Amino acid sequence: MAQRDPPHPCFASAASPIALGSPGSDGRSCPTGTGSRTLHPGPPASRRTETGRLTTQTVTSRGVGQWRRRGRYKAGGGATEAAAAAGEAGAGRVAVGAGFLHSALPTGRPPLPGPMEAVRSCNGYARQEKPPPSASAGTEKPRVPHGGGSGDGWRGERPRSEEDNELSLPSLAAAYTTILRSLGEDPERQGLLKTPWRAATAMQFFTKGYQETISDVLNDAIFDEDHDEMVIVKDIDMFSLCEHHLVPFVGKVHIGYLPNKQVLGLSKLARIVEIYSRRLQVQERLTKQIAIAITEALQPAGVGVVIEATHMCMVMRGVQKMNSKTVTSTMLGVFREDPKTREEFLTLIRS
Repeated sequence: MAQRDPPHPCFASAASPIALGSPGSDGRSCPTGTGSRTLHPGPPASRRTETGRLTTQTVTSRGVGQWRRRGRYKAGGGATEAAAAAGEAGAGRVAVGAGFLHSALPTGRPPLPGPMEAVRSCNGYARQEKPPPSASAGTEKPRVPHGGGSGDGWRGERPRSEEDNELSLPSLAAAYTTILRSLGEDPERQGLLKTPWRAATAMQFFTKGYQETISDVLNDAIFDEDHDEMVIVKDIDMFSLCEHHLVPFVGKVHIGYLPNKQVLGLSKLARIVEIYSRRLQVQERLTKQIAIAITEALQPAGVGVVIEATHMCMVMRGVQKMNSKTVTSTMLGVFREDPKTREEFLTLIRS
């Protein structure tokens, strides 16, 4: 029987691991870099190392020949052909990751990235480089309509106009038709023939606050008056749509302010509530928007707003708590700074 060459020290068994990168007894060094750990012994004349999630198989020409004779080698749960094309053409590297075996043995193709680059690959395949973003992509910002934010000015522009309503009504009605079909209904049956148009016009009415600004409704209703005592309008009915589920929440709004030589027509407070509640809302933001709008319009010494509401998203769905109420408040100026003023306001709206 022919005498076989002794195995390289790097291919020693796990029982006697040798430090990676250290020379063996014959002066040859380990072909793998540092930072890997020895696993259980692999096929003859081979060794498996692991860096992160990637398993690397270092194979000599002898190991490749043995694999070729044995047929398939199973790794990572998937079967793959040994790199027979390598033949006896020196050492190569086979990367095993997520069930795939990718050969980097000399085949005339450019080599794959190093181990650390392969670790960042996806499912064993190297990630494709994304083209650099264009110069304008980083500078463009999404359009945010005036009046959509929590602190929009009371003189802001209208996010939507009557002309917009007319133009968007057909597409909005078509969207409701799609919803009906998706629910399993027949939009062509008699009771639903006009439902998409009715629902579209109703949704435009529910959100008509986007068509108005505070300056529109005030309409020169700010009057000079030497009055410095608290003014309160309470129990203002409020209807709004929860922006998370598009279902209503309804309740009462209480507004109080301390004038600073100017007063506002009482009905205008209710109109301010109407503008901001007739939008897609959350109650916390609605409370703040009303308070900020009154502050910007009147410049009073202080403003207090309290909202008590019942949310259909908690009554009709979800936890289905029939008697739950949500109370939010915003205090600005002396209503926040002076506890006595704040307590007077809270006492009066409860009476």
